[in-house]
Amino acid sequence: MKFFLDTANLDELKKGANWGIVDGVTTNPTLIAREGRPLEEQIRRICEIVDGDISAEVLATDTEGMLREGRALAQLHPNIVVKCPLTRDGIRATKTFAQEGIRVNVTLCFTAAQALLAAKAGAYIISPFVGRLDDIGSNGMDLIRDIALIYRNYGFKTQILAASIRHPIHVVEAARAGAHIGTLPFKVLDQLFNHPLTDKGLEQFLKDYAKVFQETSVG
Repeated sequence: MKFFLDTANLDELKKGANWGIVDGVTTNPTLIAREGRPLEEQIRRICEIVDGDISAEVLATDTEGMLREGRALAQLHPNIVVKCPLTRDGIRATKTFAQEGIRVNVTLCFTAAQALLAAKAGAYIISPFVGRLDDIGSNGMDLIRDIALIYRNYGFKTQILAASIRHPIHVVEAARAGAHIGTLPFKVLDQLFNHPLTDKGLEQFLKDYAKVFQETSVG
């Protein structure tokens, strides 16, 4: 399973990249706006930090606008994946981008039927939002499992990216359900390291070692 960071914050990206386990980045207009820089400028900076797929979302809602913005974004860096919404216009744009060799992350997916549309249009990535489905009483992981089954049935190459991940259990469940990628807020990626028995065990190992060699030194 690939780990993407779901952030546009450069400090978080530097910390995550330093661990050597970050495979890419997803951004959206909300995350970009929080950083206070124009989209293209921030995307360029992100590409300097993480060597992997970088999803950059179009702001237009019509097909022609998406095509214009997406082509410009794709020119920024070879790692750019253009992000389009799962709308009629977005699927039309995805089909054109796929024909032009521009990779697309189709976002805001909430049903398996939508995921099927994206795959047929040639999407590189589909982004089902598991956390937002959980928020309204649905099971987001059921959607991941359904998409994985459908894609296997028909040999679609579209990668499933579990988005709107809220906690470490979501990460494990998404991996078990067949997601190729999980995009994580920095906080969730950091939490994956944590377990009290790991901390306790390390502390005990160091104490035991220090005790023996301190006694040897004194003797």
